[in-house]
Amino acid sequence: MLRIRHTDENPHEASEINVTPFIDVMLVLLIIFMVTAPLTTVNVPVDLPSSTEKPTPRPDEPVFLTLKADHSLALGEDTISADALPTDLAQATKGDKEQRIFLRADKTVDYGSLMSIMDKLRASGYLKVALVNLQGQEEGQEQHGD
Repeated sequence: MLRIRHTDENPHEASEINVTPFIDVMLVLLIIFMVTAPLTTVNVPVDLPSSTEKPTPRPDEPVFLTLKADHSLALGEDTISADALPTDLAQATKGDKEQRIFLRADKTVDYGSLMSIMDKLRASGYLKVALVNLQGQEEGQEQHGD
């Protein structure tokens, strides 16, 4: 007896890649990243008033604007009001809005108050602002005068 074999009688091996486990792993990773991403932007207390970097060269006649602990302003050595800031700065810089303003703030001043003064400087046209800190001191050291 002669038997004819048909090709569809042979068992076929699956030659396709099963992507279901891959998709499951990717979904789990997506969920992990979605949960952990907001945790990477945690508010960290930062104290930034001192630096050990070498100071940049200072101009011949620097313009210092100081925000004191009681939130009052001083331009150079003179106390000024926040309302008079644009006119007093124009006098101190001789109308040169490209001149760099050195902004000093007491370390107890809150960030919002500092940003308020920087906004007033920007509104007045002074875009070059340098933040001044204590030079050559490590964190926690006091400056001693001998």
